[in-house]
Amino acid sequence: MGKADTHLHTQYSGYSKLGVMKFPESVISPQMQVDKGRKNGMDVIAITDHDETRAAFIAQEYAKKYDDIEVIVGEEILTTKGEILAVFVKEELPKGIEPLEAFKRLRDQNAFISLSHPYAPMRHGWTEAEMEEFLPWLDAIEIANARNIPEMNRSAIDFAAAHGLCGTAGSDAHGLRELGAMGLSLPDFH
Repeated sequence: MGKADTHLHTQYSGYSKLGVMKFPESVISPQMQVDKGRKNGMDVIAITDHDETRAAFIAQEYAKKYDDIEVIVGEEILTTKGEILAVFVKEELPKGIEPLEAFKRLRDQNAFISLSHPYAPMRHGWTEAEMEEFLPWLDAIEIANARNIPEMNRSAIDFAAAHGLCGTAGSDAHGLRELGAMGLSLPDFH
């Protein structure tokens, strides 16, 4: 079994607005995420920057010099309803897209489609009605996010179990100390 963190951010992930000032959401380079992942014993990391795939491709190329870590290209996409957490992404999607259009475009890429922190409304989560509406498009929902309170993760686990969905788990790391704080054990895959 390998260790995987399926929700990581880098310096390419955008900016948070605090009053009139904008601050980078992360200062971690793609290379730093790979190096920290290796140090933390991760076998697989997914770089899932906000509305951006550039860092994931950079990290994937950088990781080729190692044989002990794999980088998956992902994206956390802010739709008009909530955030989608997709991995195995080939082409990034724009911020503010309609969910149905995002799901169709991701499916055309054969991406694995999950929903980010569904029970965290202050973080672009999803309502249960929205999750049920989009069930046919989902491969999973994020059932464990290190930035969630336990009740949010428990609700996501219960929803996934009730609807036969897989679950993803990740640290949602915006800082190096967070990488690997939450993740999955996965069998080896290619």
